[in-house]
Amino acid sequence: MCGASRIQNMYVSTNRPRAATRAQVPPESDRDLEVLLDYLKRSRGFDFTGYKRASLARRITKRMQAIDVRDYADYVDYLEVHPEEFAALFNTILINVTHFFRDEGAWEYFAQEVVPKVVSKKPPEAPIRVWSAGCASGEEAYTLAMVLCESLGSEAFKERVKIYATDVDEEALAKARQAIYTEREVEGVPPALLAKYFDRVDASYCFKKELRRQVIFGRHDLIQDAPISRVDILVCRNVLMYFNAETQARILTRFHFALNDHGVLFLGRAETLLTHASTFMPLDLKRRISIRVPRAKLHFRDRLMLMHESGGDDPSPTFSAHVKLRDFSVDAAPLAQIVVDAAGIVVLANERARTLFGISPEDVGRPLQDLKISYRPVELRSLLEQVYAERRPVVMREIEHSTGSGEIRWLDLQVVPISENGTPLGASLAFTDVSAAKRLQQDLEHANQELEAAYEELQSTNEELETTNEELQSTIEELETTNEELQSTNEELETMNEELQSTNEELTTMNEELRQRSDELNQVNGLLESILTSLRGGVIVVDSDMRVLVWNARAHDLWGLREEEVVGKHFLGLDIGLPVERLKQPMRAALSNAKGDGAEVVVDATNRRGKAIRCAVGITRLVTPARDLRGLILVMNEVDGTA
Repeated sequence: MCGASRIQNMYVSTNRPRAATRAQVPPESDRDLEVLLDYLKRSRGFDFTGYKRASLARRITKRMQAIDVRDYADYVDYLEVHPEEFAALFNTILINVTHFFRDEGAWEYFAQEVVPKVVSKKPPEAPIRVWSAGCASGEEAYTLAMVLCESLGSEAFKERVKIYATDVDEEALAKARQAIYTEREVEGVPPALLAKYFDRVDASYCFKKELRRQVIFGRHDLIQDAPISRVDILVCRNVLMYFNAETQARILTRFHFALNDHGVLFLGRAETLLTHASTFMPLDLKRRISIRVPRAKLHFRDRLMLMHESGGDDPSPTFSAHVKLRDFSVDAAPLAQIVVDAAGIVVLANERARTLFGISPEDVGRPLQDLKISYRPVELRSLLEQVYAERRPVVMREIEHSTGSGEIRWLDLQVVPISENGTPLGASLAFTDVSAAKRLQQDLEHANQELEAAYEELQSTNEELETTNEELQSTIEELETTNEELQSTNEELETMNEELQSTNEELTTMNEELRQRSDELNQVNGLLESILTSLRGGVIVVDSDMRVLVWNARAHDLWGLREEEVVGKHFLGLDIGLPVERLKQPMRAALSNAKGDGAEVVVDATNRRGKAIRCAVGITRLVTPARDLRGLILVMNEVDGTA
């Protein structure tokens, strides 16, 4: 190490802050975490109770470690005393990991297949409304702007398109409104689009101002705030995965209300809609792109639920009472009744039908052909085709039906077409239980034991089939549960991946700062080395214990010792041609005299060549900018005269 580097390092080591001690946060109880979340909601209006607890606890713990707080209760106290900590906490929880054209394959499909279909279904002059939910610092919103501008053209884009970009993070929204990004942040933008849609500003890139007017940024909480309405495209990528299942369902209900019929929902790669098939239909399952199921095709109860969740089209109290009365009256009917529409979708199944045929509430809204009732106890699909073709009721007598408990019942079926002004709307299937009459008839007609044995054998076979069906249903339910667990795990892994990306970006920034500081240090070291080399006199620097720190080339030339031979040794113990004992008293005086500027001593010496010389030694105190003593600087020059 050169002498200049060693001097610089003395200042660096003095001024460098100590590394913060990382707190070891022990696992806290759920109650302590809930108390913290409730405090955040009451004091700042941020409701994090719908977030997944595992990822939420990790993010909060990371922030607690940064400020050396051990548990959640102490952190609540810290927040009360330091209100500025809220901003740092929210920035840690709200992971703003986003990029231009993130998941390039999904965006390519979206631009080539989805956007043209959306545009083609709109009238030529009709506005196109787009919602980017959870837009973070705006990269996703401006990606949408570029895709739509490429599809429509610049003029049509400016006249027709409005992109509403929302997030709960005000700091991220402020950056998004500026639309200025670094060279690293625009790496995902294809070069042609970068040149077309961005202006170079110094070392950064700014999205073009005339197109930026079509993008409107605003704060919006997906959990608490009412959704934006009449939207054609809704992009919400890698946001839902942070919420629990109940909150996800509530947000998706609001998304359904926000979208127009056949509107497009574009989610992240870790998010699926397998449990929301009645409200969204997959357009491309791999790329997580779905379309909204029109409200007219939803079951009546689903529509009421959507109205209630979204806050729109709220029915009047009288209307709601009539709906209840109609539903209860249908359920109270003694006949088992099922209603299907012209497309074969089950629209209604009353209480008697659900009990008799094992129909669950989830089966309402599904195609009839997917249900067991479509072929047991009788083939209903062919009967429906006959009713629609002949436009008259069809009656079947004494249909045998085995209930879930193994009991045999006999039913009369009447299939009645339902139409409006000659247009078929669907059909009503009414089952009348005639089991009592049938059993009485059997008692009269089947008296011999052989037929009874045959009946028992048939009953046993039916029970075996029912058991097999129950086992199959149980297996299906287990597979569905496993699938949900895998989905949850996938979301958790994606969340952790984004956290790692966020940490990596922080480390990259720190590394860049460290590189700049290293360059500055090298420049200072080079400058100091040049100064020491350029000085005509010999320079020796010692610390407060008089151990040698610096020994320049001129000192080597005078006394014959190289720098590596003397650094770290006591100056007064060196065997050189300079009478160091003559310098002992002046050096100690300079070390002890805080107000003195040093001294100069002229001594007789012998240089490396054995020549007697007269040497002037200037003694100067070495201090830090804060005036702390670090040692002495000795400057030696040969002067005229002899001993």
